[in-house]
Amino acid sequence: MLASKIEEAGIPVVQITAVVDVPKTVGVSRILRGETISSPLGNHNLPKEEEEKVRMTLVNKAIDMLTKPGQAGVVETIDLG
Repeated sequence: MLASKIEEAGIPVVQITAVVDVPKTVGVSRILRGETISSPLGNHNLPKEEEEKVRMTLVNKAIDMLTKPGQAGVVETIDLG
């Protein structure tokens, strides 16, 4: 996975995905569970304002994860209501 290669170069990465099995298998150290396969950073079924809140919540969590040491195979999940 690209995320693993970037991390090997010393650059921290958060992979946001709805399909967490692959990054877990290859040892990505920061995995954030996204919403859906087609739209991991949003939910197109929500009104625009609510979807923007979901996106900001996920992005802010990802930024927070970058400030902490990662642990291979651990998946962070946010309750987006």
